[in-house]
Amino acid sequence: MASVHFVDNIEIEEDSACVITGDSQFYVGLEKCTGHLKGLLIQNEVSVVAVHSMAGGGKTTLARAVCNDNKIREYFDNNVIFITVSKSPNLKGIFGTIWKNLAGRKTQEFQNLEDEHMQMKKLISRHMKRTLVILDDVWSREDLEYLLFEGPGFKTLITSRDKSIIPSTLSTQVYQLPLLCHEDALPLFCFWAFGQTSIPSTANANMVKELLVECGGLPLALKVIGSSLYGKPHEAWETARESFSKGESISDYNKKGLIRLLEITVDSLDNVAKECFQDLSLFPEDRKICADALLDIWVYVRDLQWHNAFSILLDLASKNLLNLTSTSGSRRTISNRNTSELYFSQNNVIRELALRLECQGSVGHKKRLLLPRKEQSSSQKRELLNGTEFDVQLLSIHTGHMEENYWEEMNFPEAEALLLHFTSTECFLPPFLESMKNLKCLMVFNYSTKRGTLKGLDILSGLPHVKSVRLQRLIILPTQKESKSLPNIEKLSLSLCEGFEYTSTFNNVNLRDFRLDHCSHLEEVPLSFCYMPSAQMWSITNCHLIQKLPYDLGNLSSLKMLKLSALPSLKELPTSIGKLGQLESLDISFCEGLRELPKEIGQLKKLNEFDMRECSHLTRLPRVVCELNSLKLVICDEKVSKQWLRAKNISITELRIEIAEAHFSLEWLDD
Repeated sequence: MASVHFVDNIEIEEDSACVITGDSQFYVGLEKCTGHLKGLLIQNEVSVVAVHSMAGGGKTTLARAVCNDNKIREYFDNNVIFITVSKSPNLKGIFGTIWKNLAGRKTQEFQNLEDEHMQMKKLISRHMKRTLVILDDVWSREDLEYLLFEGPGFKTLITSRDKSIIPSTLSTQVYQLPLLCHEDALPLFCFWAFGQTSIPSTANANMVKELLVECGGLPLALKVIGSSLYGKPHEAWETARESFSKGESISDYNKKGLIRLLEITVDSLDNVAKECFQDLSLFPEDRKICADALLDIWVYVRDLQWHNAFSILLDLASKNLLNLTSTSGSRRTISNRNTSELYFSQNNVIRELALRLECQGSVGHKKRLLLPRKEQSSSQKRELLNGTEFDVQLLSIHTGHMEENYWEEMNFPEAEALLLHFTSTECFLPPFLESMKNLKCLMVFNYSTKRGTLKGLDILSGLPHVKSVRLQRLIILPTQKESKSLPNIEKLSLSLCEGFEYTSTFNNVNLRDFRLDHCSHLEEVPLSFCYMPSAQMWSITNCHLIQKLPYDLGNLSSLKMLKLSALPSLKELPTSIGKLGQLESLDISFCEGLRELPKEIGQLKKLNEFDMRECSHLTRLPRVVCELNSLKLVICDEKVSKQWLRAKNISITELRIEIAEAHFSLEWLDD
């Protein structure tokens, strides 16, 4: 039997498969801490409770435990709002989240943050219901001043590593989160190191206890160090002990000691995995990012095979060097073919470690260059960049509002990946893109609450080597419809986008992977997207206005995976689906409007996986499903499971039927 260890709510087996199992995370020492916080939160004279500890001390874990506590939710009438603030918060987005939860509608347009803050104060002063807002990972007093409000029954729980930002008022209580005592640290370490909560008889108990001392009762250190030694031979444990003994131990506020311990874990990775880990620094902390974005960099820039990149992703997750979660409510195996259901995130400490390793090189000769927002970097530093040529391989730029004259005159002739992270209603692609002739991956992430208008798209037509484009929360204007197509693009991912049907930039027969998600305006699928003879993955999800798919869908002759999920208005599947002779996986989950399957579905002789969860009106199966002899897995609701069981008894002998529980979550959108 393959051994199994856990990464948040995902089991990782030795065959690099993930099985969704619910919350299999292991917690210790929480009951006493949550009890203390609950006692503070219900005190009438207390309006703000602040949880303080060093990085990796378990603040977020504790905050989520309070958020999910039944007694807390009962006390606040289920009005509990969890918000991750982080180092570079989108304050406008946070205001919008609070406003929507309190007023039951989206926030109106405000002139500026001060105006929005004032209107929020008025709303909360009139809001008579008990409400708890949890602000996790607050970094600055300035941000906190914008986010703290007073009102009848309104309370705020803060977590921060910086005690100095917490206001000193009579209505504020500070809770110093203690590090784990030995009795709690031991089972947590053993869980990650051995898959059980005690020291196995085959392990060296003295060595385990020595490593416990080095971790100093810090939960993050216990998890990362323990999981890095999972399944390793005695020699690896000896090496770890020797490495730890050369440096200082972690004290209550010794962040440097924590980084040192985690750096030793990264040092145990091979060179390829270590480079991949450092690529985490390209992405912001505390945000859920589709795992495909990271994998694309590893495949197109690092030249890894897809299955090897996926294995590294799982390895980093198993070592707690990133958090991996899934949007799927199914227990089906998550393979390297359906990574669009996987999302990764990283906390501040892990990203800081990746940044620290990257900073060991000189500024002009880095593989990665990260440019923060203008307002977060000194004018002198930005001035030094102006007119500079860099030989970096990967470039990540974070901006706030983006005006056309925002960009400096920089040159990145060797860059192969460009990531733009911004918060604005307009996005101007940088003019220096035109000179990035080696660019292979372009990713544009808008973290605003509203879509941003993308301008300068025509620049892309001069980039001959672009393989992957990922756009999030953008509007493409009709005026850009004459843009030339990218000659060699293989993968296109559009999420929360609008207007892409107006442009020919992405019309290309070489596309192998095509994905649309949450494109709420889309009523019809452009026929051009059905002429991709090389496409192996084709996905349209969460597009609520689509009622019909074109017959031309049958032209996707090379297709192996077809995902048509969460299309509630879709009435039928085109009969041309029978032409997809290479199809191995079909997903029509959450298509509530479907009432029947076309008989042509029986022509899919290579189909081995069929997900039809929560298709509430699809109650009868055509007899031709008995001809799907290659089918290995069906995920369905209980009402049709008996029909699949009959098909199994008749002809599909190797079929496994999984009855899915009701599950639909947009949690991944909570940025």
